[in-house]
Amino acid sequence: MDVLQQRRNDSPARMEPLSKLPVFWALEGRRVVVAGGTDAAAWKAELLAACGACVEIFAEDLSDACAALAAHKPEHPSASVYHHQREWREADLEHAALAIGDCEDGDEAQRFFDAARATGVPVNVIDKPDYCQFQFGSIVNRSPVVVAISTDGAAPILAQAIRRRIETLLPQALKGWAGLAQALRDQINERLAPGPLRRAFWEKFVDRAFSSSDTPEEVVGGLLLKEAERLRGAPALTFQGRVTLVGAGPGDAELLTLKAVRALQAADVILFDDLVSTEVLELARREAKRMLVGKRGGRTSCSQEDINDMMVKLAKAGKRVVRLKSGDPMIFGRAGEEIAHLDREGIPVDVVPGITAASAMASRLGISLTHRDHAQSVRFITGHSRHGGLPEDVSWASVADPRTTTVFYMGGRTATLIAERLIAEGLSPSTPVIVMSDVSRVTQRDWRGPLEELREGIAIIGYDQPVLIAVGSTLAAREMANQNGNQQKLDLQREAC
Repeated sequence: MDVLQQRRNDSPARMEPLSKLPVFWALEGRRVVVAGGTDAAAWKAELLAACGACVEIFAEDLSDACAALAAHKPEHPSASVYHHQREWREADLEHAALAIGDCEDGDEAQRFFDAARATGVPVNVIDKPDYCQFQFGSIVNRSPVVVAISTDGAAPILAQAIRRRIETLLPQALKGWAGLAQALRDQINERLAPGPLRRAFWEKFVDRAFSSSDTPEEVVGGLLLKEAERLRGAPALTFQGRVTLVGAGPGDAELLTLKAVRALQAADVILFDDLVSTEVLELARREAKRMLVGKRGGRTSCSQEDINDMMVKLAKAGKRVVRLKSGDPMIFGRAGEEIAHLDREGIPVDVVPGITAASAMASRLGISLTHRDHAQSVRFITGHSRHGGLPEDVSWASVADPRTTTVFYMGGRTATLIAERLIAEGLSPSTPVIVMSDVSRVTQRDWRGPLEELREGIAIIGYDQPVLIAVGSTLAAREMANQNGNQQKLDLQREAC
């Protein structure tokens, strides 16, 4: 357990640097100054009024949009918009919560900025980042759920594109469910103590919110309170922890499934492999404890027994445990041993599959592992035995079938032996081979060549990082198609001449 404890201590939650601190500011009934009567000022004033602010616009003239805003009562009951038909003065900024300016030139911007600073009011000068203490981001509004996106002013179009994507992910009905959660929160807190019971209630609530396309009806609140009462009276055993084996994929966080992200967001503890990328871990719940339990060939690592015992101990303590494995947990991930151990201990366990490295490799290369003209099947084979040599219980004669694509996992150290054995079993020395390391990551590297030169290929790629070795004629199918296409173009050009 010494190794496990050391890795625990060496693996704190990691937080990437932030360009700006995202803050949600309560403005209900607060006074906000807007200097300027342009369309840009109108947009900011409308946004502030939607938050319940008392907006005061200082400008001699108003654009049509600004005039329309000042002429109508805002929908928010605490909001108001009032037009002062004159230019702003420094005294106008006193006791304001925020100051927004639309200034024509740098001198005016500097004057407005200095005046706001002097009165202690946070200030934003529209489209002049040097005179802004805070920024407005792109907004997804499901109030009381509000999502704000910032690119630190670098790419507003990118922020808008991100907003559009989030809009498609969050159902419109979420607004109603969030409002219901807000209304029920105090009553649920009275009925359920902090811990597994309260957590179980809110997780079921969230599942209903995201699975429903309709705004909750009035009766739903009463039904949920009855559910809270039922949970309070349920046996404690019902709320023991559970373990979820989650496939982290080969490294690119965008290859995670939605179910995997949800599991990471619900975890109390995450036991992660050494190969899991930082980008994937960034998607986990901030409060989750993260513990590195990785196993790497040739390196000091945690034993499988330690990992099994830790999962049981944490689950019996009522924790939701995610066992985060690189690739797919059911392919060379020793998931079978972990599931069997958890079953013996009576711990609930489920599995979230991931993108295995071979599939990611095929997509990166744009090749089919089972191209109908070249391969009728595909095999995934471990590249070494428990003792470090070639796997002993493999039928190498069948592996050498030229109509099969074979992908060797963890075969970096045995690559030369693999090539020699396949050639000895009758596979052509010219059979195409691709060696790829760090599949789907920015550090990805690959080598291509014939089977007989695999020794040279692995020497170039190395095996300090995870390595895949793919063997089969289908690996050259795309290059052959491109060559044939180019030849056809040349023939057509010659005919035209």
